Amino acid sequence: MDDDSRFADFVAERADALLRYGYVLSGNPHDAADLTQEALIRLHRAWSRVRRKQDPERYTRVIMARLHVNAWRFRRRERLAWDPPEQTHHADFPSDGEQGLWRALAGLPPKQRAVLVLRYYEELTDIEIAGVLGISRGTVRSHASHGLNRLRTTIADPADSRRGAR
Repeated sequence: MDDDSRFADFVAERADALLRYGYVLSGNPHDAADLTQEALIRLHRAWSRVRRKQDPERYTRVIMARLHVNAWRFRRRERLAWDPPEQTHHADFPSDGEQGLWRALAGLPPKQRAVLVLRYYEELTDIEIAGVLGISRGTVRSHASHGLNRLRTTIADPADSRRGAR
């Protein structure tokens, strides 16, 4: 089997999971699709090297996390607002019962959201998260602590958190 067909098989098998990961990182399906597409393009360029290490999905997820971090570093001063549509076209995105948590997660600053996604969704250690995001281990802990506190406050009483944001 040649490299191109192995790459095509990998994409066919793991693209949906990578898209969901992109959604968790970015908070919206459009950015998730962009992250996934760009990461797969970069993976294709390095496919022969990555395939030999037997972990192309982890490599792709690291690329996606770094692309996401670079995007919010680039847009640091710009805050784009995007309201999700009433109905999504992806059945694998969060259900209505999970929407409160996902909305609260989407309301976090990008650094805090990225740290929490990498810690709890990807199950990375603080050292691994620091390496992926290019920040210190202490900063990872700080962002995780602040993000969790903010999630607890938002989920505990959404009315209070909306009043505090005004």
